[in-house]
Amino acid sequence: MQIETTAVQALREHEHGAVVPPIHLASTFRLNPATEDGPFAYQRGANPTRAQLETVLAAIEGARHGFAFASGMAATAAALGLLSHGDEVILSATVYGGTFRFVDQVLPGRGVTGRFVPDLGDLTEEDFTPATRMVFVETPANPTLRITDLRRIAELAHRHGALVVVDNTFMTPVLQRPLALGADLVVQSATKYLAGHSDLLAGVVTTDRDDVAEAIALAQKALGGVLSPIDSYRLIQDIKTLPLRLGRQQANTVAIAEHLRGHDAVARVLTPGSHDDVEAAVHDSQASGPGAVVSFELAEGVDDVAFLRALTIPAFAVSLGGVESLICRPATMTHEAMTPEDRAGAGITDSLLRLAVGIEHEDDLIADLDAALAAAR
Repeated sequence: MQIETTAVQALREHEHGAVVPPIHLASTFRLNPATEDGPFAYQRGANPTRAQLETVLAAIEGARHGFAFASGMAATAAALGLLSHGDEVILSATVYGGTFRFVDQVLPGRGVTGRFVPDLGDLTEEDFTPATRMVFVETPANPTLRITDLRRIAELAHRHGALVVVDNTFMTPVLQRPLALGADLVVQSATKYLAGHSDLLAGVVTTDRDDVAEAIALAQKALGGVLSPIDSYRLIQDIKTLPLRLGRQQANTVAIAEHLRGHDAVARVLTPGSHDDVEAAVHDSQASGPGAVVSFELAEGVDDVAFLRALTIPAFAVSLGGVESLICRPATMTHEAMTPEDRAGAGITDSLLRLAVGIEHEDDLIADLDAALAAAR
């Protein structure tokens, strides 16, 4: 089935013939006294509603295993938690600020080293050491939208026995399937496009590897950062409209990016593949669209604070992927954990703005951007 159908039909049979799944709120479940087991025992370990969501998550990813966490960072932490003392993970310098903070401030206490490189596209055999056990990839990168060739990275990393983890939050399985391209794990902040309404936190890990799935399941149970039954139910329902929402958001974004490129008050516009023709070709080969985020810088003499204040539709706020448009300044908001030097190396300037486009009408969004640009001159 196509993902539009899978998103709706991954769960078909429910109690009493209901067309939506029930919510099981119980924290504990009756067990068989003779065997002391049962399909469910305690909510942290497993819950029927979360189990149904995890079935949906695996189905839309085309994966064998899916896991739901209480936030995107909880999912990312579980994936990075596969590393042990003495291990090293290689990441792009443009990685999401929350991931940077975890690798920079938490992993060293566990004896794990994070090595940030300017461009994963330049990674070669010589960059791997015996300690390199993982490569963590965002493509498109946040917020520069740089592209990494997932097939190439997977082949390179696997030759050195390293896992490949892909943060697929920006693309979702609607637009990109990293597991099919060679990745070992996919993480997503389901808070973003999968939930799509800026009203819940959730994270996802999917994998085809049974050994990795066993380790992620242990992380769920041992650390306890699992998604609640109510939020699991809500995410099941939200995913049903994911392809429709993202399709509208992407169409809006394509129109806005084209308009901004032709505006004399805008100095630079970043979209997936805009860095060069090589990255454009790679993205076209591994993804089926550009997604719904565009980053840009205003021209010299255009007041960015006045521009942000004049906007009436996009809210000045962190996050992305909701039905409403949001705009932020990554250097001081999503990536504030990075030093100015780290941000400079990653190409995240203080003037860079990231627009996450919603489902509003494109004419209204463009008119609002034009009015704000005019007010900022």
